[in-house]
Amino acid sequence: MSPAQKLRSQLSLPVIAAPMFIVSNPTLVIAQCESGVVGSFPALNARPLEKLDEWLTTIENALAQRRRAQPDAKTAPFAVNQIIHQSNDRLDHDLDACMRHQVPIIITSLRAPNDVVKKVHEYGGMVFHDVISIRHAQKALEAGVDGLVLVCAGAGGHAGMVSPFALVREVRRFFDGPIALSGAITDGPGILAAEAIGADFAYIGTRFIATQEANAVDAYKQMIVDSTAADVVYTPFFTGVHGNYLKKSVAAAGLDPDNLPLADKTSMNFGSNRPAKAWKDIWGAGQGVGNIDEVLSTRELVARMQREYAAARQRLALG
Repeated sequence: MSPAQKLRSQLSLPVIAAPMFIVSNPTLVIAQCESGVVGSFPALNARPLEKLDEWLTTIENALAQRRRAQPDAKTAPFAVNQIIHQSNDRLDHDLDACMRHQVPIIITSLRAPNDVVKKVHEYGGMVFHDVISIRHAQKALEAGVDGLVLVCAGAGGHAGMVSPFALVREVRRFFDGPIALSGAITDGPGILAAEAIGADFAYIGTRFIATQEANAVDAYKQMIVDSTAADVVYTPFFTGVHGNYLKKSVAAAGLDPDNLPLADKTSMNFGSNRPAKAWKDIWGAGQGVGNIDEVLSTRELVARMQREYAAARQRLALG
């Protein structure tokens, strides 16, 4: 059984929930995993840093209890996101905590995770790395990662500009391991489409913001519901790396979303002193927001996706 097949066998749907800064918390992660999709959160969400051990223990205990109570149900593994960047002065601490808890999946972002891969592999964990280009994919594979997250055009938060139809097919020319595809996927047909073009998993973030368990204020959730793709702006202004944000949140912060100045990676700082901070005040979202029409519990959402996925498969079979 391949690594992708082994992971898929533990899931009710081929979905990895994206780790979202501020939004993802243990309650959401547990609900995602109990629904049969990989739940995840950024290590940086646990604040102060001593909270990370507590979060990991909470998630582990909840999932272990669920597996004991419902051994025949699909209870997915969870993942923790580590930001490989000079602005992240917590990396060593957070990685040590993940190693002690033997977190099943580590999702790395920004720079090739050479040292991280070695440490995670020591206890048998998997490493997926976010990439937006072929060059980034090749560097990650040289570092020894197990899987790739292809962050394509339309994804929420830090996203690339390449079409998934281009990036997935090019990566498949030299990599036959696990691929998760990110970019405006919000429902069952989108999950099936990701598989159809060669990905193993759909990587879904924005749709989980509009859930009851997400750590997002009600106004953010409602803005997701009320927005369409035209309400998303792609800019590097807030973190130095291009990302997709809701225009209405940018305007609410007193800025013109259609006339934002440029910024580069050297200005990236997760502890920015700007009055309007990315993620907290400037809300990230992908272009799939136009397909989100209500706030659901995570269980309800995944159940709906399962029905949609099955129906999409049936439509194709009948065709």
